[in-house]
Amino acid sequence: MKVSKKDIDKLNSVLSVVIEKTDYESKVEEVLKDYKKRANIPGFRKGHTPIGLIKKQYGVSVKVDEINKLMQKGLGDYLGEKKLDILGNPIPVEKDNIDWSADKLTFDFEIGLSPEFEVSLKNKKAIASYEIDVDKKMIDDQIKNIQNQYGKLIAQTKIEDGFEINGKFLNEEFEVDNTSNFKLNDIKGKGNKDSLKKLNIGESVELKTKGLFDKDSDLSFHLKTNDENKDKVKTVNFLLNEINKRQPADLDQELFDKLFGKDTIKTVTELKNKLKSDAESNFVNQTDQKLLNDVTEYLIENTKFDLPDNFLKKWMQTAGENKLNEKEAALEYEKSEKGLRYQLIESKLVAQNDIKIDHNQIKDFSKDLIKTQMKQYGQNNPEEKELESISQRILSNKEEVKRISDQLLSKKLIDLFKSNLKFKNNKVSYEKFIEMAYAKK
Repeated sequence: MKVSKKDIDKLNSVLSVVIEKTDYESKVEEVLKDYKKRANIPGFRKGHTPIGLIKKQYGVSVKVDEINKLMQKGLGDYLGEKKLDILGNPIPVEKDNIDWSADKLTFDFEIGLSPEFEVSLKNKKAIASYEIDVDKKMIDDQIKNIQNQYGKLIAQTKIEDGFEINGKFLNEEFEVDNTSNFKLNDIKGKGNKDSLKKLNIGESVELKTKGLFDKDSDLSFHLKTNDENKDKVKTVNFLLNEINKRQPADLDQELFDKLFGKDTIKTVTELKNKLKSDAESNFVNQTDQKLLNDVTEYLIENTKFDLPDNFLKKWMQTAGENKLNEKEAALEYEKSEKGLRYQLIESKLVAQNDIKIDHNQIKDFSKDLIKTQMKQYGQNNPEEKELESISQRILSNKEEVKRISDQLLSKKLIDLFKSNLKFKNNKVSYEKFIEMAYAKK
């Protein structure tokens, strides 16, 4: 078997695989003899079917199968030996009427080559980066939320603004029967609010569902309607079960210990400093993600190279589960071209900067992620044994290993960008950052 390459241009080549009879005939004979041993053909005892009949029935299909195996191996070996960096997979050049009985067969494959280029991390114009301003209002609001979360509920007899209302929404026709909690300011319209304020515990009132809640999405949540009925429910009966006033928890040592462990925080000032530090740390993940997105756009825009476009469009026609026609493949390529360009840029950056990720790094990084998540639930000092156990369980899943590995690579790339590219830092409010980060383009 012989494999050769003919270059069409810098990005497109044709691989020719020449297979001769001597390359496969001994293997074909071996397979056919095995067929003979196992064949159950009427009129012959098992294992005693004449080899001529076996060849007549299975010879061509076995030959085709063995030639295809040889061909795939030959392509793989050649690409590995020559270290050819290809995009997609080789596309067979279609041939009519292949003579499988010929002593020599030639098969051609189109390949698209990865372009040669360099990635520069020397930018003249600074890229905007962002730092979220953790201001006094944000910390004060967070403290209020904490006090409410850990506060006491005191039963009331009449509904007033700020009280928590518990009751059951009912509509027998559409199978609405759900108990839920909400506040008066979640309700939309003065008429609806007045109707609720008149209720005593155990009493009910009929309410129109249209415009009942301040947020339309809240209606489905409180009624728990299925998709089929959500637009059909025009009215509901609301049965009042409880009215509670939430008394905020005191900012005392008992609360501090619940939040952060015994004697970790001792004063309100220390609490505020801790909340500010944690918020700043948490916001880094969001600002880093935007930085990565913005640098990605910058690199795609400023790293120029050609791609074997026609080859890739052709490859896309058969690469997925569903076959695409020429027009569909062209549209799909248009949508995925930027992503493909960044994949190539990212691979180049990894190679240029000798970025490596091994199992120990993935394991340590997974533990850091676990610790961060546990902090959100008030577990600030997990034991190493517990972290090890959770990490092992997570890393036993291949998909989780891939996800965590990708996150670690992103972190390494962000560190690389921060060390080499020029940035102009902007301090913005959280609301402004969200508006910029998630603005539709």
